Amino acid sequence: MVALYTSLSSSSNNTKEVFARRSFLPEHENGLWKIETGFIRTFTYLEDGTTVALGLWGPGDIVGKALSKLEPYQMECLTKVEATILPLEEWSQLTETLLTHIQQAQELMVIRSHRKVETMLLKLLAWLSKKFGSEVEKGRLIDMRLTHEDLAEMLGSTRVTITRILGQFEQEGLIARLSLHRIVLREEEIWYYEI
Repeated sequence: MVALYTSLSSSSNNTKEVFARRSFLPEHENGLWKIETGFIRTFTYLEDGTTVALGLWGPGDIVGKALSKLEPYQMECLTKVEATILPLEEWSQLTETLLTHIQQAQELMVIRSHRKVETMLLKLLAWLSKKFGSEVEKGRLIDMRLTHEDLAEMLGSTRVTITRILGQFEQEGLIARLSLHRIVLREEEIWYYEI
């Protein structure tokens, strides 16, 4: 993963702030957050209360209300998160960050465009393993502690459907589920879903 932020001018006094799992990063009108450790999701709500996922972000990524015109715009910590505030006036890589946000939005739009929830979920797990996963003995570990509800909201589905499909994937040997909502994706086993 390529970090989107290299350095601020030496005059700034930026310190890392620590946020607990399921807490929210505060909005800063004139600043963005650089994620040092941990994972967050950005989302908004529709008028009927439906959650709309906007992205998943990890170490090196930049997030913040300044990158969106949506109201509300929420940044929820999926794990314990360490983040540093970046004042906009001292930061020069806005174009690169905007391009990354556009690219991720397009990738998630394509994933959500598949007709079957099974295909959407498998594509989402493959995307997560590629972007955030780490190599382990039996595949790629997605260590983000995503709940079934989190996955359902990403795909516009229900928790019950996601739970059923994850059980099916586990029976078929496509994934192994670990404690704390961690998943190992067995990439060599998913080729036939790609056809």
